[in-house]
Amino acid sequence: MKPITRRGLAAFAFLVAATGAGAQDIQERTIKFGHLNNPDHPTSLGVRKFAEIVAAKTGGKIKVQEFPSSQLGNELQQQSALQGGVQEMLVASTTSLNGIVKEFGLLDFPFLFANARQADAMVDGPLGKALAARLPEKGVVVLGFFDLGFRNVTNSKRPITKGSDLEGLKLRVIPNPVFLETFKTFHANPLPMPFAELYGALESKAVDGEENPFAVIASSKFYEVQKYVSGTNHVYATNPVQISKKFWDRLSPVEQKILQEAAIEAQNWQRTVSREVSSKALGELQAKGMVYNEVPPAELAKMRAAVKPVYDKFSAAYDPAIVNLFRSELDRVSKL
Repeated sequence: MKPITRRGLAAFAFLVAATGAGAQDIQERTIKFGHLNNPDHPTSLGVRKFAEIVAAKTGGKIKVQEFPSSQLGNELQQQSALQGGVQEMLVASTTSLNGIVKEFGLLDFPFLFANARQADAMVDGPLGKALAARLPEKGVVVLGFFDLGFRNVTNSKRPITKGSDLEGLKLRVIPNPVFLETFKTFHANPLPMPFAELYGALESKAVDGEENPFAVIASSKFYEVQKYVSGTNHVYATNPVQISKKFWDRLSPVEQKILQEAAIEAQNWQRTVSREVSSKALGELQAKGMVYNEVPPAELAKMRAAVKPVYDKFSAAYDPAIVNLFRSELDRVSKL
């Protein structure tokens, strides 16, 4: 008797699974999965992990094709394509979702979390589920939340050691009302701009700086066009893993279950990898010549107090039930 190869075992495992579920419940499909980051970024690694898991669970019948680096358009363009059913999947910031369900802006409030455990508990808990539940009627289904990390300010002018150091700086921000108001609080000049245009704007000095997690700054080689990186940790960025509702509705229950399980497995793996990469990225930025500084805790406390009007302004425009849930959840996770 010939020994069973690894490929043979995988095929046998799929045959058993398909027989139990009904092979007809898994069709040959290709999923276009877009995002904004470069292929060496943890977002890309997470998409590839998702593709690997889906292929294993479907015996290769469902293929996930990655489109990194804004190949399918900027964030808002991809979001629109997702809603229209032209693009099957997207992982990106909560920014574009703010325009669909404005309460997603709560996740962009500044200085919410002291660590990643708190952020995970918030999006994995009742608030994340309540926000996600409002999206299907808008054409979007959220399968999970990838980690992007804490955002930090870089610029070509000076270190940011306190809120007043931001005054007068032209900073690119994601096209997000909460971000705009946050930086206006410190008398910066925030300029919304698609991510794909950012490197050129920094290089030409059209903007003085920007704000992103360390891994994004390193992957995008912003150290070539920026001198200072400051540990402001002003916003924790989570990236919802989204699938088009039009595409989702064409899937069988078996296929839906496979994609949902694969998304959570990939999410948990990606979060670990992303945080490992982030811790190494800061060292890489310094090795490339960037000057790093931390913001003293007392100054961070002053900055947190200064942005309270941002909380009040946007909370007043959101559904009171969601705002109340947000406040109770923030109290819960702050103890983690």
